Order: sequence, then structure tokens, then C-alpha cells
Amino acid sequence: MTVSLEIPRAASLPLVAGELALDFANTCSGRDTPAFRDHLTAPEHVALWAGDAGLLAPAEVACLVAAPLKSRLLAAARALREDVHALGVALATGRDAPPDALKRLTRAHLSALSHARLAPQDGRYRWSWPARERPVEAIIGPISMSALKILQSADPGRVRQCRGDSCGWLFYDVSKNNSRRWCEMEVCGNRAKQRRFAQRARA
Repeated sequence: MTVSLEIPRAASLPLVAGELALDFANTCSGRDTPAFRDHLTAPEHVALWAGDAGLLAPAEVACLVAAPLKSRLLAAARALREDVHALGVALATGRDAPPDALKRLTRAHLSALSHARLAPQDGRYRWSWPARERPVEAIIGPISMSALKILQSADPGRVRQCRGDSCGWLFYDVSKNNSRRWCEMEVCGNRAKQRRFAQRARA
């Protein structure tokens, strides 16, 4: 008999935000709606998402998933996700970033950086973490760096929040006229078109 194992949604979420930190914030769907769903409900889900996002090599993901991951990984990931989401929503709505979220992001970044190594990669030097020994920092480190990049070197005014019903995903708008409205045109954009068509048909 063949046993079919369900692959967690965290391992295949669309990476459409254009920035690592915003993609990580999107590991929740339908915030503040009846359709809410958290795709990170176990430490293994965090490792699988990190592998899909390119933070961990397949062998590292397999090693972490097979090992008894401590709950600290899930707690740290969820805490960072909430702070990144709060920062993203503030930027998307033209407000200042919440000071408490900024403080926690800074602490998370400095804590991860204290365990990092500066090593050559693709002709440049980059921070890296030994994922097997430091799984929390190997995932938290790059995400916190991405969030700081948005705040410091990117254009924070290009952070947007999807207008789709029961969505609210964040993304970085790189369109020429800064007019992107949907996380995915094929999903939320098409749903909005279908709703408008149905409204016109009823009218």
C-alpha cells in the first residue's frame, strides 16, 4: 500500500513579493478575515519555507526536518514575521514604522549577526550561517537583513499591500509607474475582474 504524505503549504507558497522579508510576511493568508490561515505551524514548516525561498540548500532542509527542531525556531520565526508585517503595512499605508517593531527587528538582526561568518560567494563577501548548528540564525539572519534593506536602501514608498479580498499580502512594487495593485494578477487580479463582471451583469 502506498502512503500519500501531504506536503505542507509552506513548502510551495508563491514567492511574489520581490523582497525576501515580504515573502516571509506572506506566510500568513487572509489576516483579520474568516479565511485566515497560518502556514507556519511547526518548526519543520519554517525550514521547508526557507528551502523553497533559497535560504537553505536541499541537504540542509532535509537535515533540519529530520532533526528534532526546537520550538525556538518557530517562535522566533513567527515573532519576526509579525514585526515585518507590521512594518510593511505601515509603509504601504504611508505611516511611520512602529518603533517597537523596529527595536525587535534590530535585536533579531544583531543576535543573528553575532553568529554569522563573512565568506566569499560569487565574487563578493556575504554573511552566512552554519544551518545545521544555527538553524534559527540561518533563517532569521537573511530575513532581518532583507527587512533592513527595504527600510534603508530601497524605496520604502514602493511597499504595497494586495487589495484582493481576504488577501493582504505585501509586495515591493517595481513597476515603472508604481501602479501594481495585486500580489498576483492571475489570482487576486482575476478575482477582482470576475467580481466586477458579475456586478455589471447583475446591474
